[in-house]
Amino acid sequence: MAEFDFDLITIGAGSGGVRASRMAAKTGARVAIVEESRVGGTCVMRGCVPKKLLVYAAHFADDFADARGFGWTVAEPMFDWGQLIANKNTELNRLEGIYQRILRESGVELLNGRGVMTGPHAVEVAGKSYTAAKILIATGARPHVPGVPGIEHAITSNEALDLTELPKRVAIVGGGYIAVEFAGLMHALGAEVSLIIRAGNILRGFDEDIRNALAEEMEKQGVKIHRECVVRSIEKVGDGYSLRLHGVETIECDRVFYATGRHPNTEGLGLEAVGVELSDHGAVKVDEYFQTSVPSIFALGDVIDRVQLTPVAINEGMAFVATQFTGKATAMNYEFVPAAVFSHPPVGTVGLMEAEARKNGPVDVYISRFRPMKHTLSGRDARSMMKLVVDRESQRVVGLHMVGDDAPEIVQGFAVALKCGATKAQFDSTVGIHPTAAEEFVTLREKLPDHDEDA
Repeated sequence: MAEFDFDLITIGAGSGGVRASRMAAKTGARVAIVEESRVGGTCVMRGCVPKKLLVYAAHFADDFADARGFGWTVAEPMFDWGQLIANKNTELNRLEGIYQRILRESGVELLNGRGVMTGPHAVEVAGKSYTAAKILIATGARPHVPGVPGIEHAITSNEALDLTELPKRVAIVGGGYIAVEFAGLMHALGAEVSLIIRAGNILRGFDEDIRNALAEEMEKQGVKIHRECVVRSIEKVGDGYSLRLHGVETIECDRVFYATGRHPNTEGLGLEAVGVELSDHGAVKVDEYFQTSVPSIFALGDVIDRVQLTPVAINEGMAFVATQFTGKATAMNYEFVPAAVFSHPPVGTVGLMEAEARKNGPVDVYISRFRPMKHTLSGRDARSMMKLVVDRESQRVVGLHMVGDDAPEIVQGFAVALKCGATKAQFDSTVGIHPTAAEEFVTLREKLPDHDEDA
């Protein structure tokens, strides 16, 4: 008789948990996965996928307007938010069905309910106890909102994706990627958007030229960015809301949307009771092989708060399975992980920011700012920005950043080159595809005059 019910129990059926569970099952392990909400997790059900569908919808607004410059006569377009949300939900239901089928076909047992640790090898789900040789925590993260008076009137990204109607006026609090993405798509679809940020600029943690370029484009489009502002209180006023900022300044809106960061989902899981060590802000502490302070318990994905990206969680899941179920010790390599912000316009980035690179020694910086060819006829006042950061001594390209149409698609390809250690000379010797925006990255010749970024 087996000592445990399963070889692995995974708590959390998001992208990382599903990948780890089904790959472990392929090795012959007996695997169960626990989920109290929808299979697919944040990315598929409450994040990347539904948000990108809304982003696609937002771009049609520009496309209809731009078509006139190319000879098209387009009738006044009509937009139906309710139809968009209904179609989005149909697609999410389809995807959830696919994820559930993948688990069934892989031989992974789905346990519906909240999983709570009751011992180093035990999990309780819906009043029933299960045991496993190994337990994997993959519960992701959740939106965090501060304790502002009236915060009960605010929504987060979870609710924003299911609004029954698009608000005419929306106040978005926060300057991170979620905030700027929703600000862009809601404005493009017809809302009046106020973006309220504590800092002096959006996208803290990104390269300064990305931050400046995107903020400039958003403000040109009509998004109002309130810098160095803190919301003191929120009050219900008639059919809308009133936000008090510094002093007597107020903003009136129809919806208040908070996008002020995400915290690891570790509350109420029983982790501390069984000895799993957490960081000050609730992230699970793990070693390079995702093992916690309890040898039989592991964690990966957003809940460990290293790099909160879906593809990272998936790759962490693969590394975990390789280490624990195939005997091949595999650590995750976090260097040159590309990322995108599906803002309006979008951002693509891989490698080091200029400020980070300068800490390692002298760098050469190349920047191009230009009006995309499309807008020579559309008439739209939009500009793109491309930037290379090159280590001066080795001439290796250590950072590549872009703001502009198709930036995520373009940067994904260049991420391979940076991962392989491409040099500036190799970029220069690569023939570009003309006419494209992407060719700009292999035709940058004039570096910026040497300077101290902080000067």
